[in-house]
Amino acid sequence: MATTENATGVINDLIEINNDRVAGFEKAIADIKDENIDLKQLFQGYAEQSRKYGQELAAIIGSAEEVETGNSVSGTLHRAWIDVKSLFGGSDRASILSEAERGEDAIKKAYQDALADEDLPVGAVEVVRSQAQGINSAHDQIKALRDAAKA
Repeated sequence: MATTENATGVINDLIEINNDRVAGFEKAIADIKDENIDLKQLFQGYAEQSRKYGQELAAIIGSAEEVETGNSVSGTLHRAWIDVKSLFGGSDRASILSEAERGEDAIKKAYQDALADEDLPVGAVEVVRSQAQGINSAHDQIKALRDAAKA
C-alpha cells in the first residue's frame, strides 16, 4: 500500500506512541507491588496490544528504513513523569491507575488526530480505526478501575 510522506509521518507517530505505551506499561509493571498484582497482568496485556499495533502499522509503511522504531518526545516525558512520581510514593492503586489513564489519554488523542488526517490511505484508516477502538476500550477499563480505586 503506497503512503504519502505525510501519511508515513502520521503512521510513524502512532508507532512511536505505541512504543512509548509499551515502555510506560513495562515501567509500571516493574514498580507495582504485590497487592496490585492484577494490574501487572492487565498492563502486560496492553503492552502486548501495543507491540501488535506497532507491527501492524509498520506493515502499512512497508519500507523498513521509513519505519520509526524509537519513542516520541512526549512519551519520554510521560515515562520520566512516572519515574518522578514513583520517587514520591505514588505507588498506591489510584495513583498507578491515574497515571496509566493519563498515558491512555495521550495515545487516544494521537489516534483521534491520525483519523482526522485526510492523507491516510483507506486501508490505513481501517487499521487505525480498529486499533483506536482497542485503545478506547483499554482507556475506559483503566478509567473504571481508577474510579473504583478512588471510591
